[in-house]
Amino acid sequence: MNGSTEGRAEGSGRVFQSAGDQHITEHHHHGPGVFPVGSAPDSVRQPAVGRAPVVLRDRLELMTQLRSAMEEGGAEQVYVLHGLGGCGKTAVASEAFRIATVEGGRAGLWVNAPDLASLRAGMLAVAADRGAGEGELAAARNGLRAAADLVWERLDRSDQPWLLVIDNADDPAILREGNWLRTSPRGITLVTTRQVAAHWWPGATLHHVGVLPREDAARVLCDLAPERGTAEEAAEIADRLGRLPLALTLAGGFLAHQVISPWSMAEYGRALDRGNEVDPIELLDQGAAYSVGDTSRHLASTTWELSLDALRAQGLPDATTLVRLLSCWSHDPLPLRLLAGSDIDAVVPRARVESALRGLLDHSLTRLVPGPPRCLRTHGVLLDSIARSTPADQHDVLVSTAAELLGAVVPDVSRPWAREDPPLAPYVPHTLALLRRATQWSAVGPAAVTRVLECTTRLAVALHRAGDYASALSVAQEAATRGTRALEATHRLALADCTAVFGANAVETLESCAGLSPVLAWVLDRREEAVALVRRAVEGRTAALGPTHPSTLIARTYLLEFTAGPETRPDAGAALVSDCRSELGPGHPITLDAELNHGYALVTAGRQPLALDLIRQVVGGSERAYGAEHPKTLAARSLLSRVLGELGRLPEAAEQAEWVADARARVLGAGHPWTQWSLDRLA
Repeated sequence: MNGSTEGRAEGSGRVFQSAGDQHITEHHHHGPGVFPVGSAPDSVRQPAVGRAPVVLRDRLELMTQLRSAMEEGGAEQVYVLHGLGGCGKTAVASEAFRIATVEGGRAGLWVNAPDLASLRAGMLAVAADRGAGEGELAAARNGLRAAADLVWERLDRSDQPWLLVIDNADDPAILREGNWLRTSPRGITLVTTRQVAAHWWPGATLHHVGVLPREDAARVLCDLAPERGTAEEAAEIADRLGRLPLALTLAGGFLAHQVISPWSMAEYGRALDRGNEVDPIELLDQGAAYSVGDTSRHLASTTWELSLDALRAQGLPDATTLVRLLSCWSHDPLPLRLLAGSDIDAVVPRARVESALRGLLDHSLTRLVPGPPRCLRTHGVLLDSIARSTPADQHDVLVSTAAELLGAVVPDVSRPWAREDPPLAPYVPHTLALLRRATQWSAVGPAAVTRVLECTTRLAVALHRAGDYASALSVAQEAATRGTRALEATHRLALADCTAVFGANAVETLESCAGLSPVLAWVLDRREEAVALVRRAVEGRTAALGPTHPSTLIARTYLLEFTAGPETRPDAGAALVSDCRSELGPGHPITLDAELNHGYALVTAGRQPLALDLIRQVVGGSERAYGAEHPKTLAARSLLSRVLGELGRLPEAAEQAEWVADARARVLGAGHPWTQWSLDRLA
């Protein structure tokens, strides 16, 4: 060939040019390969699940609805199962798939859709299953025809009714942008997703998939590890794991596959509760050794990172910081007002808190609980997992911020609880959880730990003044135990320590004097020591704060109570009551305490006629401030009964004593010492 040679190839064609003889052999097939090697799913006829449940527990209402739809020849329907990662959405879809194929005679089609590439490959494989030819598939693959149109055309023309499962569709945008999600007269579509926002699923029937009931959660463990313990032991572990199916599956897998030294369920439960000795998330993840598929979705340590990654990709990195802040608190309902505090600016700008929270809600990482008060509820295993993955350099600022936000809602000790204040009980689990987190995270500094302890102590005092003595004791004991471990012993607010560190006349030392005096007076019967300490507190607080400062008035009230007796001068109590009324107002808790102790002092001094009207006023004021069955109200009514009896008005005295005895029996129980004392007095 003497002239120049030109050639052009299109698609998969090739041009061969040569100046001499060549022998070429080629094998041609119709159309190019539809998918690159490894891009197509191995099967769309089997659920792509990691570890299917032995038996699907609970979900009865949801499964009944899905079964009915399939048995009645349902079509043109889309069901969306949404919920927190690990709550068992795929397990429900897998059981629906089994019912459709084994019992319902439908073609079962399963597509995993965590990203666009997987969705596209899986849906084109569905089209191939429903009869699309290689040429059609090639055109769709190469962009020569609309891929979604091809898939749904083939689904509409299917010779067999079908159930299509689109699993792990956590980014609904990829479904909407390509118009991949439609209805068909030939089948039902079932979608699983963490994305709860209803606007992504117009026309679909939405179902929330949550945690399991206690009995069913225990059965999941027993299904997986039947020889490892009793149903009650399984239920206790289930409670500890928040009855989350993923966590239960991991725990059951661990227990079932131990060989050398198998644990019992009781041993596993104790390991979960060993605090710093055992990482509960790491222990859970050990149960994933026999899972298959995408392990990131089957590990307690990583499954929720998928949602946070998606939020970061959507331009919401603050959602990660916000959930890390939530991990400082408890899985119990968290009042939303905590997140409204100005101190949140230290970790998330207040202007972006709302969008960050909406992102967490939309991805099922937390959920709203109707009030009052309106709350958030975040799963405990998720919080532990987030806390475990939080970088150490963020620990201190997160704990400090959580403490400041709590401090804004916990009453100051100088302003005792009043009945119109918001209830304190919702903050107890969050304060204790923050204390645990602050002492578990090694990177939290002593200043932050001290701030947490201050909040905890203030809460204990407020609970005590509100009459919730059991909670106050629990909070105070936890604060003392963990504070002593985390800080030097001199940080404890004990009298000797405060005296050594702050000095004999420091406010902290005087607080310890006042706090110790009731224990000496009423528990240890060391009245003289109690009087000496509280007198020291009165004198020191008067010098430092003034005679009518609330802290001074509290100490003066203690002193009046401890010194009450035949020699008590009426004018001492009258002056205290006058100061309280003018400084704090009538009906204030400190004023009521002062009036009650003044009445008690008058009674012990033999001035019952003078005390009667005052004590009646205290009973009425206490009912308005605390309620009829509050311990302080009952104490005032008990004193009223005593005065009436000593004045010879026995029917009235018996009526008041009976009221107190009945109320204490209801509130405290028949065996409580105060109840027994009231019954003895009534008798």
